[in-house]
Amino acid sequence: MQNPYLVGITGGSASGKTHLLQSLRGLFAEHELCIVSQDNYYKPLAQQVADENGVVNYDLPSCIDLGYFLSDLEKLKSGQSITKTEYVFNNPGKAPETIVVKPAPIIVIEGLFIYYFEKIFRQLQLKVFVDASEDIKWQRRMLRDRDERGIPHETIEYQWQHHVKPAYDQFLLPFREASDIIVMNNTHIDQSLQVLAGHFRDWLGKPV
Repeated sequence: MQNPYLVGITGGSASGKTHLLQSLRGLFAEHELCIVSQDNYYKPLAQQVADENGVVNYDLPSCIDLGYFLSDLEKLKSGQSITKTEYVFNNPGKAPETIVVKPAPIIVIEGLFIYYFEKIFRQLQLKVFVDASEDIKWQRRMLRDRDERGIPHETIEYQWQHHVKPAYDQFLLPFREASDIIVMNNTHIDQSLQVLAGHFRDWLGKPV
């Protein structure tokens, strides 16, 4: 049995990681590629850290249950399925779903801090960094949090200035140049998507 190919996909908030992942998901069957998301390993709210103004900061590596994350990754690598309850970011209007991830020859690991976590970073055989301009990321983040999560504009702006941007500068940006592929997503990812898909097909031994 061939060892799975581990691919990391990271990038700043609202850079377009989700769009890239959804696009990849649509190009490959479940038995070819699986995706495990850092977002589903946030610790419970009671264990999160508040900033100096008493606002919970979800943009810190300490927010993630790294032990649980690593344990599930090992299960996938050994050919076992994992089951998780979706993390809904304290959105009371969204009922969490049960997520089952089945092992596959290509395991895509995505999240803000996966390169910062050395125990994950050193396992990755391909590192992808999704990026976009600050203005575009801000607009996407504002629209997403307002429309999908029902967060007030003032809260979105506070989090962006005090949590999101400082976290990007400290925990993500230093790893940008250590990535194998940088995907610029100011407008579209079509070309980058085709490059990645072609690489995955080649690794799977599929016709391009």
